[in-house]
Amino acid sequence: MTENTTPSTDTTRSTIGFIGSGNIGSQLARLAVARGYHVIMSNSRGPETLRGLVDELGDAARAGSVEDAARLGDVVVVTIPQKDIDSVPVEPLAGKLVIDTCNYYPQRDGRIADLEDETSTTSEMLQRHLPDSSVVKAFNTIHFAQLTTGGTPAGTPGRRALPIAGDAPDAKQAVVDLLDEFGFDAVDAGALAEGWRFQRDTPAYGTVLDADGLRGALGQAKRYAEM
Repeated sequence: MTENTTPSTDTTRSTIGFIGSGNIGSQLARLAVARGYHVIMSNSRGPETLRGLVDELGDAARAGSVEDAARLGDVVVVTIPQKDIDSVPVEPLAGKLVIDTCNYYPQRDGRIADLEDETSTTSEMLQRHLPDSSVVKAFNTIHFAQLTTGGTPAGTPGRRALPIAGDAPDAKQAVVDLLDEFGFDAVDAGALAEGWRFQRDTPAYGTVLDADGLRGALGQAKRYAEM
């Protein structure tokens, strides 16, 4: 790392940048704005295509380029097709917490060798692309519509839990805190390499579970070759 790239993991800062503003990005932005964050929305088609979403989100939101979202976001959410991760800007994200919501769908993304033979995970690939950022995998197992309907206050019996994975403890704690703020418990699956435990077609993927149930589901996960 260069000397000015110590990862920033403070989600109490005011701005969350979104690289990708589709189903997941727009729902997370709604949660963020409702909790006092500013958001910068971006997509591959240009800021003019986001006018309706930004108008809905109100004064705390603005549309910009992908570079704008990367540069101005204190925390940045990457929520794009896995095949497009090489388009994510590198230098503006140095030193930042990057939340990765991406999933690998071969029918959409094409066959990606490292994911097909399971020598890597989706978030490890993004981390390699962003060597000076702290990538945390989160928000990829929940149906997008449930992001704004499934959250409950801390301490609610049976509160829904979502899994995370990451290599930097401070970055993971920041995401745990953000999940709690958004209405969900977090279950730490371990390092980014353990993100396979909640990829598509695993017991934790798309299933409504509390923290104990989610831990059990993560433990039951099998590699694709074993399914």
